[in-house]
Amino acid sequence: MKKKRLAIISSHPIQYNAPMFAMLAKSAFFELKVFYTWSQTQEKVYDRDFGKEIKWDIPLLNGYDFQFVQNISKQPGPGSFRGIDCPDLIPAIRNWQADAVLVFGWNYKAHLAAMRHFHGKIPVVFRGDSTLIDESTGIKKWIRRLVLTFVYRYCDKAFYVGRHNKAYFLQHGFKEHQLFFAPHAIDNERFNHKDEELKTKALDFRQRLGIDQQDIVILFVGKFEPKKDPLLLMKSFQHLNRSDAQLIFAGNGFMEHEMKKLSEGQHNIHFIPFQNQQMMPVIYHLADLLALPSQGPGETWGLVVNEAMACGKAVLVSDKVGCAPDLIKDEWNGKVFHSGDLDDCVRSMQSLLSSKERLTEMGLNSRTLIESWSFEKIVESFEKNI
Repeated sequence: MKKKRLAIISSHPIQYNAPMFAMLAKSAFFELKVFYTWSQTQEKVYDRDFGKEIKWDIPLLNGYDFQFVQNISKQPGPGSFRGIDCPDLIPAIRNWQADAVLVFGWNYKAHLAAMRHFHGKIPVVFRGDSTLIDESTGIKKWIRRLVLTFVYRYCDKAFYVGRHNKAYFLQHGFKEHQLFFAPHAIDNERFNHKDEELKTKALDFRQRLGIDQQDIVILFVGKFEPKKDPLLLMKSFQHLNRSDAQLIFAGNGFMEHEMKKLSEGQHNIHFIPFQNQQMMPVIYHLADLLALPSQGPGETWGLVVNEAMACGKAVLVSDKVGCAPDLIKDEWNGKVFHSGDLDDCVRSMQSLLSSKERLTEMGLNSRTLIESWSFEKIVESFEKNI
């Protein structure tokens, strides 16, 4: 069987996509090439929200063919439509003789131009995770819907990551027969491989933080920014007033000073700076419960939830977190509370923290559920439907 030549358009190497691209490159169905449009090697990236330069400690360009396409934007970057402008992208894909194009994100000049050019010539398929959760109201809502319906006319199919994402695609012109499930996933193996070794390292870390082995630990992982609403989590934890509970914030961000100020003198609230990818499985194993209290806008999924579940952790999220209806089963592996509602957050935490043994059981349920949210399932969907 002749392999289909699949061109993937993506802005830059991303730690969540690279392993999936490598797996896709081994498929018997595809010959793969990824075209990166930001024109950075991504050895180092300055992250404004973390407030520091980040160099990932896992390989992002191994195992698959790729090309960095020249970006002529005067202000290059993925923060704006004109930040990615690549006149050479279409000729590069055409010269490679692609049989299909898979586009990650339409809202860049180069990406939209490629969608328009190849539509009607070869299949154009789309991958995104947008939702209607934070959709604006009034005239802005209807203008946006008209624009997006126009944009998605250039796509033959789309791969949705979960329920909220599917609803978004259906609302913007896609028909049911054009949509295919390809779950949002992380490298589950990396987070649960050498499980006992990870637990041993986490136990040592807990001791260095002064956390007793029997204490219940709640973990927040991410940027300290209003979207993630870490202050709500802190206030909820303070309302609990539990001597046997500990709260860890792992990350950085511009709210860090305010958060540390509000937690002064509380020895059961801890701060860990940004940790790179190889250390993250250990960080999750510090905890009994992951909390993601996001208020939005823009928490389209929340892949830290996948990561924590792969590590066997119970999960507490707000209803503004895109993965909530897919990955959280009430009282089975976690709870969902109303975003911004302090009382509801406190009640949910009290319920989950009724016993450490119950959290352990929920964590095992999380691991069972997340096994089917894998790169293998994404590749299977692509093989069947592109």
